[in-house]
Amino acid sequence: MGGVQEVHVQDVPLEMLASQQAPGRAEELRARAQRAVALLGHRTVWNISSTAHGGGVAEMLQTVLAYGRGAGVDTRWLVIEGSPEFFTVTKRIHNLLHGFPGDGGGLGRAELEVYQAVLDADFAAIAERVRPGDLVLLHDPQTAGLVDGIRGLGAIPLWRCHIGRDGHNPSTTRGWHFLHGLVGDAAGFVFSRESYAPDWVPRDRLTVIAPSLDPFSPKNQPLDDADVQAVLRRASLVADGIRGIEPVGPRFVRRDGSVGTVRAHIGLLVDDEPVPEEARVVLQVSRWDRLKDMGGLLAGFAGRLDRLPDDVHLLLVGPDVAGVDDDPEGAEVLEECREFRLELPAAARARIHLAQLPMDDGDENALLVNALQRHATVVVQKSLEEGFGLTVTEPMWKARPVVASAVGGIRDQIVDGESGLLLADPRDADEMVAALTRLLDDPSYAARLGAAARERVRERFLPDRHLVQYGELFDRVAR
Repeated sequence: MGGVQEVHVQDVPLEMLASQQAPGRAEELRARAQRAVALLGHRTVWNISSTAHGGGVAEMLQTVLAYGRGAGVDTRWLVIEGSPEFFTVTKRIHNLLHGFPGDGGGLGRAELEVYQAVLDADFAAIAERVRPGDLVLLHDPQTAGLVDGIRGLGAIPLWRCHIGRDGHNPSTTRGWHFLHGLVGDAAGFVFSRESYAPDWVPRDRLTVIAPSLDPFSPKNQPLDDADVQAVLRRASLVADGIRGIEPVGPRFVRRDGSVGTVRAHIGLLVDDEPVPEEARVVLQVSRWDRLKDMGGLLAGFAGRLDRLPDDVHLLLVGPDVAGVDDDPEGAEVLEECREFRLELPAAARARIHLAQLPMDDGDENALLVNALQRHATVVVQKSLEEGFGLTVTEPMWKARPVVASAVGGIRDQIVDGESGLLLADPRDADEMVAALTRLLDDPSYAARLGAAARERVRERFLPDRHLVQYGELFDRVAR
């Protein structure tokens, strides 16, 4: 045990982002980039996280680092190595910060020893790379225990927490108590919403930066209808009894600019055949995480099929659980969903589908999600809590109508009735089905919401705004 992996990210020219914006906003981005390069000089901006794939944090780091490097900033990414016991503790903290007791386990001296032992073992490899004056962004609870060590190297530790909950309860109090002694001396704190930060975070060291998506990545690059169908047929996610699987897979542009080809896949759907080509699809894409409430969405949909048109199918999509190292609950949640579906009557089971996407090729995985989101009639994110939902922003960028829970950062993303529909109570399945039928029965209304959603993302959630805010943060802490 002990060591870190460096994730190499290809530079992407900043001008690609500037091309998406009005001249004034593009010029602001260029000016901020020039200032950051001059300020940082030969210093490196490090990012340290717990996984290189399988979640929103990894996706955002790919984007921010690619454009940061393209702007001339030496920014790099390290991934820590952890044990199963370590990730059990950090998943417990994750659930507590969202206000849920999770597995009900403790967060005492024994858990702290497990947690700190892993980070102490990883720190030697970090210390070989980080130099005095460098800036180090530590992401989420998994890396919080590195703050003191980074400061001891003469570098500047910043803690970036992507999760949180509006308001506090006994669970959040437990989680923040554990972390307080670990991160309290950070030079800066970054949260997705100000309300997520606990009271002990000094407000003069607090920065609020909402995440963003990369419009040019395989997850979000343009696909026409023919491309979408070719990708989904090739992956055997959507049926095509006439043509079958194409002998040569569709091509796509990878993050590094090279051309990839979609592989033929069989068995991505769990205990199931491909979704009928003519079906209208209600889609949720997320990790197999209890807070994403895949099981609640499945049960609510299955119990109200009589209120939905006969051609509407539900498709729940998550990563291959064997490919996500830092989420020990994933396999349990998937198995619970699988068992529930198998117990349904055949007619109901035929309209509900579970899929695991392969994780061995991150760019292909992203393209599959892209095609699924564009194929969907309605996209749902029925989270019980959500720090910020990239799986909400992504379909909004693709002009898809979204139904999502009015929790956490989702309330910043969607204006209810203007750029999507919000569920006041994420556990109210009747409210969810009513929102779905409203969109399914009125395609013109759904299209208007989708168009407004795309413009909202353009205005608020593209990486130029994200990068400008990080530049302002560096300006404050690195003088």
